[in-house]
Amino acid sequence: MQQLSTRHLLGIKGLTESDIQLVFETADNFKEVLNRPIKKVPSLRDITIANVFFENSTRTKLSFELAEKRLSADVVNFASGSSSVKKGETLIDTVNNILAMKVDMVVMRHSSPGAPHFLSRHIRANIINAGDGTHEHPTQALLDAFSIRERLGDVAGKKVAIIGDILHSRVALSNIFCLQKLGAEVMVCGPLTLMPRHVAALGVKVEHDVFKALQWCDVANVLRIQMERQQIKYFPSLREYSLYYGINRRLLNRLNKEIVIMHPGPINRGVELNSDVADSENAIILQQVENGVAVRMAVLYLLASVK
Repeated sequence: MQQLSTRHLLGIKGLTESDIQLVFETADNFKEVLNRPIKKVPSLRDITIANVFFENSTRTKLSFELAEKRLSADVVNFASGSSSVKKGETLIDTVNNILAMKVDMVVMRHSSPGAPHFLSRHIRANIINAGDGTHEHPTQALLDAFSIRERLGDVAGKKVAIIGDILHSRVALSNIFCLQKLGAEVMVCGPLTLMPRHVAALGVKVEHDVFKALQWCDVANVLRIQMERQQIKYFPSLREYSLYYGINRRLLNRLNKEIVIMHPGPINRGVELNSDVADSENAIILQQVENGVAVRMAVLYLLASVK
């Protein structure tokens, strides 16, 4: 059996193109399993996985938990709000206590960039990064690219515009790395105040006019405004942001082609996306959610076989 070149999934930057293609091929098989009447396989029957989330999460946490249970793994859920972290316990002590209970794999979300990398140097279990601050969110990028491949046949040669709050988004960075490794062209679009200063150094096109970005792309991956990460005001109001960067049916009708609309969720309807776009034939948002389970099953299964 083919194996991943790494024993942790800390970010897309650490994966090769072959690793990504292996995840996709494995996810294809698991997607077929998910469409059966009995949606469970015994692949990880002897594996215990801890979901250690130091930040709020609905979609990612549910998706990982469902993926783990579909693979027959034993699952332990940890939420920092009701843990000894509130009493001053350190990250390493928390995780070591979990590992002392003989856990094989840790899925971790943390508000500090680099937290999963730090942990991987100090513990023996496989680590999966479920989002570290504004740094990376590798499984989201993998499921986004998998969804593009499913809808358009291939990622190579496609033009993908990432639109919205690029500055605070971990999804944007992981998507840029993943799409470039697979041969896609990437553009980032948003207000100047929500654009990282040296983003062009990543080899992406930079645009501030949303209509020009939509006219250029085959796929628009629309990001929400991350108000919870913003310490200062980056634009006058949500109404003004929506006026200049919100995507609605009227805007899409002005294009001379059909494009694919994506969103990692949660959607702020009426801000970055109107309902007439989010619920349209152009959107593959619910397919992304469905593919998320298959892709995470693939990642868990492949990492469990790497010692």
